[in-house]
Amino acid sequence: MRGIAVVPSYVVMQPTTLCNLDCVYCYLPLRAADRRMPVAVAEAVAASVNPWARSGRFSVVWHGGEPLAAGREHLAALMAPFGPEVEHHVQTNATLVDDAWCAFFAARGVRVSVSVDGPRERNGERVTRGGLPAYDRIVRGVEALRRHGLPFSALAVVSRPAPGFAAELYDYFLDLGCDVLGVNIEETEGVNTRGNAHDAAAVTAFWAELVAAWRRAPRIHLREVEWSLRYAAAVLDGTADALLPRQLDPIPTVGHDGSVVVLSPELAGFHDPRYGDFSSGNVLATPLAEILAGAAGTPWVGEFLTGVEACRSSCSYFGFCGGGHAANRYFEQGRFDGTETGHCRNSKIRLLEGVLEHARDHESPAA
Repeated sequence: MRGIAVVPSYVVMQPTTLCNLDCVYCYLPLRAADRRMPVAVAEAVAASVNPWARSGRFSVVWHGGEPLAAGREHLAALMAPFGPEVEHHVQTNATLVDDAWCAFFAARGVRVSVSVDGPRERNGERVTRGGLPAYDRIVRGVEALRRHGLPFSALAVVSRPAPGFAAELYDYFLDLGCDVLGVNIEETEGVNTRGNAHDAAAVTAFWAELVAAWRRAPRIHLREVEWSLRYAAAVLDGTADALLPRQLDPIPTVGHDGSVVVLSPELAGFHDPRYGDFSSGNVLATPLAEILAGAAGTPWVGEFLTGVEACRSSCSYFGFCGGGHAANRYFEQGRFDGTETGHCRNSKIRLLEGVLEHARDHESPAA
């Protein structure tokens, strides 16, 4: 894996910066402001995306803010320039989901992912702008999705991995009815400056417990665990080098104003004295395909690629994670050419160790 690909596998679009919630751990800097994406931005992005989608599977991920806060009419206008081959995904807190939104999703084949952190008592940090718990509104939105027969994914943030929590979390999502689950250990990034240091043994045990819960009832695709198992199997087969892509996916995030940030959506909306606004260009001035072709020349991106090479030469987990995420390095270390971060330890190293710990604890006795 060397350098950055010029064609992404998906594009992240920010229809509005506004979010109707004010989650304690949120990283977004402009979530109190309603800055909506003009249709002209979507049209400019679609001019590059539509040919890519005709050549193979391609997704547009609508991610705010809260994308539904843009309203159905405006979101429909933003989706309209994209061709029928494009798959649309929405990451939502589900508090605005109702029958009308479900009809919108069904008519356009939109895939929905819901942000919810587990049972009511685990959702204390997902609150409204008035500081009130958002859980009941989230559940009403999920119930609407289920009532309309719409499959959905779930994304959970874990702030305090502790014994017993992983099994509880997995059982909750089995009952919720999602078909895919992603689990993120809380990250120090953006405007969320809370530390993410945890006891190594506790985090490893959390992941091992999650694997055990999933193996008892593997009815959900568990994103992190299934990737870990694929990697472990590939190592045993001697095919691990084939798992990582030949080049990094640029993961372009198109902000509400058309600015394009590559590699880490979490950098969008921020400014740094050294790196500026992290943008590699604006689709209103330059085609997205052209921006991505030159993205490696963005100063901070070059620094990040230097860090990736440092990881390659120093970390035995490189084949598993591919060098980490740019935003985690920046927000934890203040620059992009460092190596191991708290995110690496919590969500890569301890994850893989947890999977292996579970395997060791449950291996068959010798004959």
